[in-house]
Amino acid sequence: MVRVALYTLLSVMSVVMVAPLVYMVSLSLQTEAETLSAQAVLWPENPQWANYAELFVKAPFGNFIVNSFVVAGGITLAHLLFDPLVGYVFAKFRFPLRNTLFVALLATLMVPFFVRMIPLYVLMAQLGWLNTFQGLITPFLMDAFGIFLMRQFIQPIPDDLISAARVDGASEFRIYRKIILPQTKPALAVLGLFTFVFQWNEFLWPLVATTTPEMRTIPVGLTLFNQEYFTLWHLTAAGSVILFVPTAILFLVSQRYFVRGITLTGLR
Repeated sequence: MVRVALYTLLSVMSVVMVAPLVYMVSLSLQTEAETLSAQAVLWPENPQWANYAELFVKAPFGNFIVNSFVVAGGITLAHLLFDPLVGYVFAKFRFPLRNTLFVALLATLMVPFFVRMIPLYVLMAQLGWLNTFQGLITPFLMDAFGIFLMRQFIQPIPDDLISAARVDGASEFRIYRKIILPQTKPALAVLGLFTFVFQWNEFLWPLVATTTPEMRTIPVGLTLFNQEYFTLWHLTAAGSVILFVPTAILFLVSQRYFVRGITLTGLR
C-alpha cells in the first residue's frame, strides 16, 4: 500500500509539473482568436503549425536563435575552460592567503547582479562593447559557483598521484590535462549544463546590453510580441517551445554524467 501511495503521489506530481509545458505547446498551435477567448482551449481542433513559421516573419527570430547559441555557448565554453583551472589552483596549490581569497570569491555569490549591473554597463559602454557579442559574453567568463563546484570535486583527488606525476617530470599543465580533467568529467557535465541553461534563459543583461533587435537573444526577442494592448500569446508560446527544446536535448544527452556528477559531489 505504501508503494502504491508513493507511486500515485509521484504520478500526480509529474502531471502537475508537465501540465504547463503541455499547455504551452497547445497554446503555440492555437489561433490568435483561441488564445484571446474567455474559455481555455486545452488542445486546438486544427493545430496551427504555421505559427512557428510566422515567428520568422514577424521578427528576426533566426538572429535570436543564433545569438542565443553564440552567447550561451561561448559563456559555457569559457566556464569549462577557466573554472576547472581556478578550482584546481584552490584545491591543490598552497600559497599565501589562499583561504582568504577563496572566501572572498564565495562572498561574491551574495552580491546581487542588480548591484553589479550598472558598473558593468558603464564599463561596456566605455569600451564600445554595447550591442556586441563580446559585451554579452565577457562579463560572465568565470563564475564563483563553478569554481567552488570544481574545487570541491578536485580536492579529494589524491595528492600522491599528482606528486608522482611531478616526479616523473610532468608539467603542471600536463598533470591538469592528463590526470585532473579525466576524473572530473561528471562535474564538468554538471557545470556545463547549469551554465548553458542559465545563460540560455538569461533575460536582464541581454535586455540592457543590446540596442537593436538583431542582437537580441530569444528571451528578449519574445518581448517583441507584446503589443500595446494585448500579447500575441500563440507566437510567444511558439517561441518559448523553441527556447525549451535545446535545453531539453542537452539534458537528455548529458543526463548520465549529470546524475553521476551530482551523486559523486554529494558523496565527496
